[in-house]
Amino acid sequence: MRALARAAMVVVVLGQTCVHAAEVSYLAPPGAPANAFPSPRRPVAPIVSPIRSSEEHRDSLNEAGQIHRLLGIKPGMTVGDLGAGSGYHTVRLSPVVGATGSVIAEDVTRDYLVELKRRTERLGLTNIKFALGESHDPRLPAASLDVAMLVHMYHEIAQPYAFLYNLAPALKPGARVGIVDLERPTQQHGTPIEVLRCELAAVGYREIATYQLAGDGGYLAVFSPPGEAGRKSPGDIVACGDRSGTH
Repeated sequence: MRALARAAMVVVVLGQTCVHAAEVSYLAPPGAPANAFPSPRRPVAPIVSPIRSSEEHRDSLNEAGQIHRLLGIKPGMTVGDLGAGSGYHTVRLSPVVGATGSVIAEDVTRDYLVELKRRTERLGLTNIKFALGESHDPRLPAASLDVAMLVHMYHEIAQPYAFLYNLAPALKPGARVGIVDLERPTQQHGTPIEVLRCELAAVGYREIATYQLAGDGGYLAVFSPPGEAGRKSPGDIVACGDRSGTH
């Protein structure tokens, strides 16, 4: 009887996992392939954890409040939390955008999204969608985002030129891209600001502003995406290390 009970519990648990996994999928067809773009001329950090540091520590720095305010996030907006991980920003964005807005939590690791979906259900958050992405393509619907946030994850993007190129169509006219990172080498899980500026400019993004965040929060760099007319073709994108001078 005990063995049967344990078996039944396993079936239930596995069944729930399968249901959650089925609800986590790509939200858009694939964009341009990774091999159409140059590779970054600097190291790419490995994905080692779904969370950077404890949520209590991040709250003590008012990380979410600072970033959301500087990006002008308001009720009714659709915000993409790219590289959502454990959902630190996802669950804090949900009440900010409110019932008329939505949050799209995107990640390349399906298990992170499945666990995050469970978390949002426990919290009763209903304005969140979950998007599985690829290392070179967030796979997000066209003109779906008012704001895209990439918080302490840019250095982990294996193909940044392709990722930025494929992200651009998902951004509405006037949308902003906010990238948070530390001023340290990419192999140490940061991105020097000049490297970031160069790589985004290579794809046609324009820098709007850069802010220093409180405590050890790093910097927030805000960009506007290239419009359809100003969007470079993959073959015209030149990696920063291939230009005159090094970055």
